[in-house]
Amino acid sequence: MLLSALSAVLSLAGSAAAALTYKGVDWSSVVVEERAGVSYKNVNGAARPIEHILRDSGVNTVRQRVWVNPSGGTYNLAYNINLARRAKNAGLGVYVDFHFSDTWADPAHQAIPSGWPTAVDELAWRLYNYTLDASNQFHDNGVQPTIMSIGNEITAGLLWPTGGTSSWYNIARLLHSASAGIKDSRLNPKPKIMIHLDNGWNWSTQNYWYTNVLKQGPLVSSDFDMMGVSFYPFYTASATLSSLKSSLTNMANKWGKELVVAETDWPSSCPNPAYAFPSDAKNIPFTATGQSQWIKAVADVVASVPKGKGLFYWEPAWIHNANLGSSCANNCMFSNSGQALSSLSVFHNI
Repeated sequence: MLLSALSAVLSLAGSAAAALTYKGVDWSSVVVEERAGVSYKNVNGAARPIEHILRDSGVNTVRQRVWVNPSGGTYNLAYNINLARRAKNAGLGVYVDFHFSDTWADPAHQAIPSGWPTAVDELAWRLYNYTLDASNQFHDNGVQPTIMSIGNEITAGLLWPTGGTSSWYNIARLLHSASAGIKDSRLNPKPKIMIHLDNGWNWSTQNYWYTNVLKQGPLVSSDFDMMGVSFYPFYTASATLSSLKSSLTNMANKWGKELVVAETDWPSSCPNPAYAFPSDAKNIPFTATGQSQWIKAVADVVASVPKGKGLFYWEPAWIHNANLGSSCANNCMFSNSGQALSSLSVFHNI
């Protein structure tokens, strides 16, 4: 009787420590850093392949951005297949983040790749064949991604100007084609297909976008499995944890999709923030300990929501770009010398 009770307690403890299915980081730039001479080290200072450091810290999935034809080849498909093979060999899942551009795609940038058509029929066909071919190339190189995102932060649309919000029909048409290419590929099992918007704390944004795109016709519910959101604390005080919970709860209740915080960060140093931080995060320090507290707090929100499935920390190892696009000096989870901070082990606890 005592043994069975102990087993039940241990089982509950194990499930509490692994509430999220996907515990991840975006590691897109590690090859850039390694080429620059960075040698990554674990928290004890021992040099190890970063995929092993991540795995041993509790990470189970890595996110990778894919650009179509970038200058120099960094982040292109070949770059990503090689990186994904490293992840697979370390036992990590792979989340492919298609930008559908030759460079950054985000709410302010969604440029059609060079040489792609602009008429919607031709562009949709090109997009279908692109995701089909990319998916098949991952498969043929022995990688079966667990998640594929059809676009990155596409709140203002994708593949501009054709897929801008002046034509919600075009957005729906393009997303349907992107999904179909993945579904028609040789990947087996098929990955979860994600749509990813920014400002996950803002229910009005999420509701307006999905309501508009889903009423057009071409994009149907079965075309995607997940809704991903970006959730950063350093761009507006409105990005509260409570607002995130409210928004994700509403999304779950309205559409019933799996939910993932696809990007988040917290600074280990932020002497001069450009914006006020959210009120319910003001007691979290700008330290490695604070990073752990933030990740745990966000993970707890995701885990509390129906179908809340995962969290991904954006580029924790990009130490030569440590501000990660923010006004905070450093958001990485590795020191300037490439040694893991204590915060990296938080993935064991979410």
